[in-house]
Amino acid sequence: MDGFTDIRAGGWVRHLPAALVPYAILARFDRLKPAWLLFLPGLWTILCAAANGQAAFRLAALFGLGAVVMRGAGCVVNDLWDRKMDRLVERTRARPLASGALKPLDALIFLVILSFVGLLVLLQLNNTARALGVFSLVLVALYPLAKRVTWWPQVVLGLTFGWGAPMGFAAATGGLHWPALYFYLAAIVWILGYDTIYAHQDREDDALIGVKSTARLFGPKTRPFLAACYAATMLFTAAGMAAAHLAWPGFLLLVLPAALLARQILLLDISNPALCLALFNSNREVGLAIALAILVGRV
Repeated sequence: MDGFTDIRAGGWVRHLPAALVPYAILARFDRLKPAWLLFLPGLWTILCAAANGQAAFRLAALFGLGAVVMRGAGCVVNDLWDRKMDRLVERTRARPLASGALKPLDALIFLVILSFVGLLVLLQLNNTARALGVFSLVLVALYPLAKRVTWWPQVVLGLTFGWGAPMGFAAATGGLHWPALYFYLAAIVWILGYDTIYAHQDREDDALIGVKSTARLFGPKTRPFLAACYAATMLFTAAGMAAAHLAWPGFLLLVLPAALLARQILLLDISNPALCLALFNSNREVGLAIALAILVGRV
């Protein structure tokens, strides 16, 4: 694992002015695939419940921008909490706060800017969605603490990253009903699974510094745990589609995300951090495949 990092400073961020590059890396703008993972549960319920295509497109655009901005804000909060621990972990020691490229005050000012943009997005939604958006800030603040006190911080991440499901449903309908709950549960167990894969990148370093995770908890037994998480993902997704009275062709298309999830289970090698990152990133396609099934079920 020597020298392993997931920072992509050589990507599009290299075209930014040098002074802005550390901020882009701090907000993880160098790798936007995980922002998709924050966006997708909201997209599921928007597609499921929006009154028409125009409303769905508008909400999807707002949720997409909000996902990028608020994931960035969450990463800033996480790195402020973890900057000392990050110096001890191979994958994270080059992060701007851990390396000293940015000071905590720089990060706090940047956090205020990101939060203001997020607020502007939130104000475009109805009152129920706004209230849910404000409450999500509690979850964002709690996640960095979870890994210090529980073996299940991935559940807290699931509650946080999956929050777009009830929020998207509320934005589309003005209220909350059974499909929102089922899709939220699907998102939670999906995130529990894929973030366990992600956490295996740091399993050895985490053990040295005392950080807890489901990757450390399950270790070589991760594959059956992952199978249980992903089976539950598909069951809750089907339940959400049924509660929304979607048509049968959508249910047939669930075979695609199920196959993609099964592929992750089969290929998993917890001792290969680069593979773990690649499998984690492949969940964007899983989420899009679920979105396609929902969309077809609406047609």
